[in-house]
Order: sequence, then structure tokens, then C-alpha cells
Amino acid sequence: MKKIFIPLAIISFALIGCSQESESQTSEPTTEYGSSSKSGSTEATEWEPTIYEKVNNLDGVTMIAKEGTVSSTGLTVIFENNSNKHINYGESFLLEKKINGKWYEIPDILGGNYGFNDVGYGLEPFEVTELYFDWDWLYGNLDNGEYRIVIDINDFRDAGDFDKYHLTAEFIVD
Repeated sequence: MKKIFIPLAIISFALIGCSQESESQTSEPTTEYGSSSKSGSTEATEWEPTIYEKVNNLDGVTMIAKEGTVSSTGLTVIFENNSNKHINYGESFLLEKKINGKWYEIPDILGGNYGFNDVGYGLEPFEVTELYFDWDWLYGNLDNGEYRIVIDINDFRDAGDFDKYHLTAEFIVD
């Protein structure tokens, strides 16, 4: 028993030590915030413009914000599949804010140190379903403004045979 435990302990300590990031290796985020603002603030500067120029382009598949569910910390979206396609999606998402007519990705408040549950939900042909997204842990409370949630979906045909699309649902926090 000791013969197994000691090598495992040494390997564990080595892995923990290798995974620790020193302060000199940590890069500062390029996004700056106003002095007392959260991630949704219009005072934010140097936000990255959206990389999602082509969205909502899978015929027959839509996502909208469910009326009456929008808050500064989350919302429920409605997925609707009015096609013969088998759609898969997960829990990962990001938020963008419209500033001066352009979409910008909202920086997270965790410095990029986060992840999502790796689940796959199915949306079968002619099915409608809902999913609640809570972002308080990732973005904090959003300020008033126009936003959209971006979610990746897959048009699934067979194992390894799928096309990736991006759905967005716009909403207003006031």
C-alpha cells in the first residue's frame, strides 16, 4: 500500500505545482471598467467587438427570450425547431451588449477562469423547449441596455457529422 501511495502523492504534488500560474505569467485583461461599474456598464471601454457576424441562419430553428423572464441576472429562452433537423445544444453561452449600434462581447467577471457543464440537449424536429440561463456568477448584474445571448447549436446528422450554427436572442434590461 505504501509503495503505491508515495508515488501517487509525489505525482499529485508535481501536477499541482505545474498547474499553478505565477503572477508574472498572468496577463491583465484588456478590458477596462468604469470605477464602480459591473460588466454590463456603458462606461466599459476596449470591449471586443462581436465575432458572430452570421447568426440565426439555420432555417426553421429559432431562439427567443421568453416574455416576462428577463432580469439583470438571467432569462429563459425558447428554442423552436420547425424543421426536420435534429438539433443539439448545451449550457454554454455568452452575452453581448449593443453600444452605438454595434455588438460587443461583455467581459466576464471571473477573468476567464470558468467553464460550463458539458451536456448535450436535443431539440427534435417540430419540438419547442425552454432553458433558463443564470449569468449572475459570470457577468454580475447587467446595467440597463440592449443585449443578446449567443448560443452554439449543432445540426446533428450522425456521430462526427454535424454543422455548427450560432443562435442569438435579443433582450432589454431596464
